[in-house]
Amino acid sequence: MAGYTAGRRHDDGRTVRPPESYTESLKRQQIAQYGYKDTQLADYEEDHLIPLELGGDGYAAANLWPEPYAGTGARVKDTVENRLKVLVCDGQLELRAAQQAIATNWFAAYERYVVGQ
Repeated sequence: MAGYTAGRRHDDGRTVRPPESYTESLKRQQIAQYGYKDTQLADYEEDHLIPLELGGDGYAAANLWPEPYAGTGARVKDTVENRLKVLVCDGQLELRAAQQAIATNWFAAYERYVVGQ
């Protein structure tokens, strides 16, 4: 559903999409924790392993990670997120299967559902 995260709120009042102040702080911590050589925040997207549009938890640190823009990174993953959302919304793929595919190996999901379509 287009616009799902825009302004939508949980029962506790939090927005579905966490604020940048939360994700930037977490990104800084995780870049250091993971030992990334490149520590430039702008070179990463704090991404949801299971995207919000597939029911991922926007605030769970375990569902968030600093994904590089370079190479087969954030922009490539975005294409599989969008494709899986379409397949789920069109009833061609079960939500749980889409979540499992992207959480287990998002690049394999990309090759199967985007490249191999």
